[in-house]
Amino acid sequence: MKSRMPGLCWLLFLCAAGAHAATSEAALQMYTRANHSLDGEWKVIVDPYENGYYNYRYEPYDQQPDPPVGAFFTDSKMKTPSELIEYDFDKAISLQVPGDWNSQDPKLYYYEGSVWYRRKFDAPAHGASDRVFVHFGAVNYRADVYLNGKKLGVHEGGFTPFHFEITGRLKDKGNSLILKVDNKRHADAVPTLNTDWWNYGGITRSVDLVVVPAVFVRDYQLALTSLEDREVAGSVLLDGAKGGETVTLSLPELNIRETRAVGADGRAAFRFRVPEAQLWSPRDPRLYRLVIATADDTLVDRVGLRSIATRGKRLLLNGEPLFLRGISIHEEYSAEGGGRVRNAQEAKQLLSWAKELGSNFVRLAHYPHNEHIVRLADEMGLLVWSEIPVYWTIDWNNEGTYRNAEDQLAAMIGRDRNRASIIIWSLANETPVSGARNRFLSRLAAKARTLDDSRLLSAAMEKHYRSDNPDVAVVEDPLADMVDLVSFNQYIGWYDGLPEKAERVRWEIPYDKPVFVSEFGGDARQGRHGDANAIWTEEYQEDLYLKTLPMLDRIDGYVGVSPWILADFRSPRRLLTGIQDEYNRKGVMSEKGVRKKAFFVLRDYYRRKAEGR
Repeated sequence: MKSRMPGLCWLLFLCAAGAHAATSEAALQMYTRANHSLDGEWKVIVDPYENGYYNYRYEPYDQQPDPPVGAFFTDSKMKTPSELIEYDFDKAISLQVPGDWNSQDPKLYYYEGSVWYRRKFDAPAHGASDRVFVHFGAVNYRADVYLNGKKLGVHEGGFTPFHFEITGRLKDKGNSLILKVDNKRHADAVPTLNTDWWNYGGITRSVDLVVVPAVFVRDYQLALTSLEDREVAGSVLLDGAKGGETVTLSLPELNIRETRAVGADGRAAFRFRVPEAQLWSPRDPRLYRLVIATADDTLVDRVGLRSIATRGKRLLLNGEPLFLRGISIHEEYSAEGGGRVRNAQEAKQLLSWAKELGSNFVRLAHYPHNEHIVRLADEMGLLVWSEIPVYWTIDWNNEGTYRNAEDQLAAMIGRDRNRASIIIWSLANETPVSGARNRFLSRLAAKARTLDDSRLLSAAMEKHYRSDNPDVAVVEDPLADMVDLVSFNQYIGWYDGLPEKAERVRWEIPYDKPVFVSEFGGDARQGRHGDANAIWTEEYQEDLYLKTLPMLDRIDGYVGVSPWILADFRSPRRLLTGIQDEYNRKGVMSEKGVRKKAFFVLRDYYRRKAEGR
C-alpha cells in the first residue's frame, strides 16, 4: 500500500530574515494572524523602457552607491524650481491592489513590461522588540521591492507568496513602499514564453504588514501518522528562540493540550493520539481549532485530519475507495470585469459552481492559486490538485530554470501543505518526453518528497497510439514511475478526430497505479446552437461529453476525471473572431457563469457516480 498521510498537516518553512526575498524553503504563516493591510489604491507609473530603473547607458540605478533622484524607487520630489525630475507618483494614475493591470485599464490590456507601484503608509503599532514583515501574496512576474529608497530584494514567480523582514527600516510616518513589477515572458522562465492563458501583470494578491514578537511561532507540523491508531506526530519551530522556551499545542475540541520545551534549534516535537477525532472528507469536512502558544505569541488556525493513500489501482481516502468527480479551474473570474481572482468572495464563487456541478474535487491549473481558494476548499469539502507552471516546453537544460521551478514548488508546498483538502501535488503539464525533461522532473519529484511525503504526487502526461493499431491509446512515460497517480490529458473528439472516435478507442496503461484523466473537452460558444456535428456549438460539446465519459469508464484503474474546464477564460492564442474572441471556450460554463449543455451531462454523470452507479 502506498500511503500519503498528512492527516493534520501544518508545516511551513523557516525563512531567512532581513533584506532577502523568500527562498526555496521559506514561508511566513500569516493568513490567520492580525495584519495591517496595504490593499487598496496604489499609484502606478507605466515604464515600458524602464527609464526609472536604468540610466541611458542601461546601467541599473539600484546598483549605484548613491542612486540619482531619477531612479523611481527614490520617490523623489523637486527641492528647487530648477531641479529636473521626470516622474511624480503623486500625479500618477492609480490601480487597485490586489488586481491585474490588464483588466483595470483598457490601455494596459495587452501590455507586457514594467509598471512601478507605490504605496505610502505609516508604521503599524509595535513594541520595541517586535519584528515586522511585509508579505506579498503574489506578484506577476518579477518584483523588485524597495522601502524608503532602499532595496529589499527581488522575487521571481507570478503565483507564489514572498516576504521581507523590515524590522528597523520603518519611519513612524510616510513610509514609501515601491515595486517595479515586470510581467515580460522569457524563454528560461517558469512558465516559459508560450502558454494558453492570459499573462495578467501586477500585484495580483494582497499585501500585508505583519507584526510578531521577537520570538514567534513560524513553522509547525502535525501529521496523522497512523490511521488505525489515530496517532498524530509533529513539531513546532520558534523563530528567534535560543532553547529552553516552552510551547503549548492545543486541540481544545479533542481535549489535547501538550507542552514541550524547544531545543537549541528552536524546535519542539509532539506525539499523541486522537481516538475520538472525526476524519475530514468531502461528505463531512470537519475542521478542528488549533492553538499554538508561547509566552509571547499565539497562533490560531483550523485544521482537518484525514489520510490519502493508494493500494494498487485503488485510491483511498481515510481507507475507503475514492472516485474523484473533478473539474479543472483557472484562477480567473470574469463575471464582474474579468481578470485574476481578487478576493475570497470570487474564489468562493468558482468553488460554488464546482459544487453545483456535483464535484468533490478541483484541479487548480496551471499554477498555485490564491490561499483563499484552498482554505475555502477545506471548509466546503472539495479535494484539491495543486500544481506549478512547468507547462509544455521549458528550458530543461538550464539550471536557473530548474531552480526557479524548485523555488515555486517549495513555496506552493510551504504555504499549503497543511490543508486537508489538498491531496495531490502536480509537477508539470503536457511536457514532451526527453532525457533532459526526465532528469528535470525527477529532481523535482525527489524535492517534493523531501518537502512533503504525506500527499500523492502526479503530473498531467500525454497519450500516444500504438503504431500497429491506431485505435489503441497508450499512456507510457518515464514520469509515471516517479509519481503515485498516473494522470494524463486527452482530447479525442476535438484535437484528435471526431467524438465518435471515443466509442472505439481502447486504452493500454501498463502501471499498477490509479489512473486519473486530468483533461478532456472541446470548445463551444455559449448560446451558439446547431447540429451535433457542427463544431463550436453547445450540441457538439454536449455530444463530445456523452461519448467521452463512457470511454473513460472502460479504463482499467480509472479513479476520476477533471474535464477542461469549469468556465471560459481569456487566452491570447484564441483568435477566431465572433466565437473565441480571445477566450478558450472549453468551459462547461461561459465566462459569465452561464451553463452550457455539457454542464448538465457532466452533472448527471457525477450524480450517478455519487450513487455508485
